Amino acid sequence: MSGMAAKRLVFAMLDTDGDGVISREDYFTRIDRVTAATGRGDDDPMVVHARAAGEQAWAVMDADGDGKMTEDEYLAWVGVDAFDNICSPALGALFDLADTDKDGSLSRPEFITLRTALNNPVGNAEAAFEALDTDGDGRVNRHDYLMSIRTHISGEHSPAGAVLYSNGELETSGRE
Repeated sequence: MSGMAAKRLVFAMLDTDGDGVISREDYFTRIDRVTAATGRGDDDPMVVHARAAGEQAWAVMDADGDGKMTEDEYLAWVGVDAFDNICSPALGALFDLADTDKDGSLSRPEFITLRTALNNPVGNAEAAFEALDTDGDGRVNRHDYLMSIRTHISGEHSPAGAVLYSNGELETSGRE
């Protein structure tokens, strides 16, 4: 998959209401969903941190301050540098919300909770977990998770990224 195609798939996932732009509401809905899915309250320190990381990311993403990011703006902005400096801290904070035992890795249920809260179909989240759990220990560590998304954004082959951002076709593939 080309880098541009990969970025378009991520844009589509971030555009939670499907109106062709990533709005502030679209962006922060993701944090709200992970917060609710993990049963944390708004005053939980991890939620406060995730919102702060989201605010920092959104401030850079919405550089012109109009409250939205078009696909053209997103495609021009997103890349390895943006991922390393802006996206990774925000995505890492969401990972940490799902890491209920705070061991730096996610079990299968924690991973599925995170990724379905981020709008992935269950089948895609399960396939991504399988791709990331390369040693078969039933855990996905934070670094490998973030690097799989970084690799996907860069247009390199990322088995986990490919299924996470695949338009949901795995949901109907009969995986159990």
